[in-house]
Amino acid sequence: MPVAVSNNAVASATVDGQPYVFSFAGIGPAKDWYDIHLYAFRYDVQTNQWDSIPPLPDPQGGKIAAAASTVKNKIYIIGGYHVASNYNETSSNKVHIYNPETNAYEADGADIPIPIDDQVQAVWRDSLIYVISGWSNTTNVPNVQIYNPSTDSWMSGTPVPNSSSWKVFGGSGIIIGDTIYYAGGAESIGNFGPTAHFRKGAINPDNPAEITWMGEEHPDAKGYRMAAGAFEGQPFWLGGSANTYNFDGIAYDGSGGVAPWGRLLAYQPGDGQLTTYNNLLPPVMDLRGIAQISPNQFILAGGMLDNQMVSSQTMLITIDYLQSTLDSHTSTTKQLIRNNPTNSWLELNEEGTFDITIYNNRGQEVLSLPAHTGRIDISHLPTGQYYLVLSKEGKLIGREGFMIIW
Repeated sequence: MPVAVSNNAVASATVDGQPYVFSFAGIGPAKDWYDIHLYAFRYDVQTNQWDSIPPLPDPQGGKIAAAASTVKNKIYIIGGYHVASNYNETSSNKVHIYNPETNAYEADGADIPIPIDDQVQAVWRDSLIYVISGWSNTTNVPNVQIYNPSTDSWMSGTPVPNSSSWKVFGGSGIIIGDTIYYAGGAESIGNFGPTAHFRKGAINPDNPAEITWMGEEHPDAKGYRMAAGAFEGQPFWLGGSANTYNFDGIAYDGSGGVAPWGRLLAYQPGDGQLTTYNNLLPPVMDLRGIAQISPNQFILAGGMLDNQMVSSQTMLITIDYLQSTLDSHTSTTKQLIRNNPTNSWLELNEEGTFDITIYNNRGQEVLSLPAHTGRIDISHLPTGQYYLVLSKEGKLIGREGFMIIW
């Protein structure tokens, strides 16, 4: 990148049909209030070149912890916070609108009803931007604020539960289909410790402000300022850190500098499992977005490396396959399936009557057979990788991945 930058809002869009990556605002190598800026840059994927674009038009000056979302090929840079010379922090209520085709900012959108920073932010159906929880000047808030770019208006969504496990700053997430997934973040109590709570929100497509929230404690859900993306219907999170920290990378709990992760965390909607892959990428933290440039390629721009060094790197992430826990973990010590790979039938090693569910490698249910006994006819399924889940009277018997080869 033209400069080293961290805590910058990152998104992708197209120019003349070609993918570009954009970075807005952030903090420089000094990691102090005076190095928080409004610089903006764009990356031409085809030429592998960065250049500068007009800075973010915020009259209050530099800010960090904003988030950028693309809707109908315009980028909406929402929220963030300003740090004064006396270290007072002020959450932003701004919505900046950048048009990649004209390389110019349009008039700001309607102010955010509740100023916000370090929020979870995600797009639903290329139409609405969901701003979920985050920090607002003095504390975390449970509010879900939904922006409609087509009408330049805000509406309130069903808030998350009003507890420290749900209302966080520095969490991250994504919407896939009609489901919100978000993980990690910091509590607003004590030393702003990290949370280990994984949350899902089911959006009512007939009333997008209506959200049904579900969540559970899970140690792998812990993570601060990770980058969230999606691959083949499966949400994932890259980088981040195990501990929470201030804008200088120093832990809130007084333990010193925080180390970044080289972790990928994936969630499999089909079996409801979180899977952690360690050391898959160079460790990086302090991320406020990821740019998807193709179905399986993503860009991380900037961030913090080891020893809290602010980075100018551009990292290309290519994902060919995200393994589910169904591939490698079963609750039995023997194989469930006799004929793996197979074609038209599955032969089970287990005898008896079972509830059988089969998922494809996108986590979509393709076959459900309650109280089934005998061979399983899969002749209608195309070639590929699948996952068998076997249960009885609500108790899991086992899980196993299998291949169909014709």
